[in-house]
Amino acid sequence: MLRRLASDYVLDEEILYKRRKDQVLLSYVDVVEAKKILEEVHEGVCGTHANGFTMARKIMRFWYYWSTIEGDCISYAKKCHKCQIYGDKIHVPLTSLHVMTSLWPFSMWGMDVIGPISPKASNGHRFMFVIIDYFTKWVEVTSYANVTKSAVSKFLKKEIICRYGIPERIISDNALNLNNSTISEVCNQFMIKHHNSSPYFPKMNGAVEAANKNIKKIVGKMTETYKDCHEKLPYALYAYRTSIRTSTGATPFSLVYGMEVVLPIEIEIPSF
Repeated sequence: MLRRLASDYVLDEEILYKRRKDQVLLSYVDVVEAKKILEEVHEGVCGTHANGFTMARKIMRFWYYWSTIEGDCISYAKKCHKCQIYGDKIHVPLTSLHVMTSLWPFSMWGMDVIGPISPKASNGHRFMFVIIDYFTKWVEVTSYANVTKSAVSKFLKKEIICRYGIPERIISDNALNLNNSTISEVCNQFMIKHHNSSPYFPKMNGAVEAANKNIKKIVGKMTETYKDCHEKLPYALYAYRTSIRTSTGATPFSLVYGMEVVLPIEIEIPSF
């Protein structure tokens, strides 16, 4: 039975809840539970090693709360060793990326290649093929020893067209493995428009550039050795898809599936 203690707090039997402004009830956790939540959200299976403010938003989005949540998240992120090693080293002024939008989910995808990665992974892979939906910011990534035109063609058919439907258009740079007769055949077969970003202004394809940066950062922080990045890639994707994207204000998972994913910590510490 819910009992209202004050304007912002509700007691259900022995469980205390914090009432958010939108009337959502956040589970009020103790010190031990808060520590577990911090560890899981920051560096667990679904952890992106995010900064303190992002961590606090993500924790409250999954319906947990304690009075010092924001300060604790900032302090925890600052003490993370891997966050210090793989932090951004920016020596040039910030420049804005050109944001491209689409009218509906999976109608426009951007694709690019990350690599070569050195040293290469234990399975011989040294490149990552990245493709992102401009509407939901949903990302698909796979690793290859070499990103050939055949590999790109098969990936588009199997992982994009057969799973998400036929897109209206695809954006890529002018790399030969992304611009050739094999890719043109796929686009002609499914009536997809293929556009290229300017070779002198690659940052116009901002969504892909941002996704590349985030995926590399997450994988780098998750790796235990330099050769297991291909094994950590699925977990990096899971973490990316369940993190709030600034451009949409939501997680890619929620926009694709209409609900939030269940995190491992929610099994151990149930929320409302």
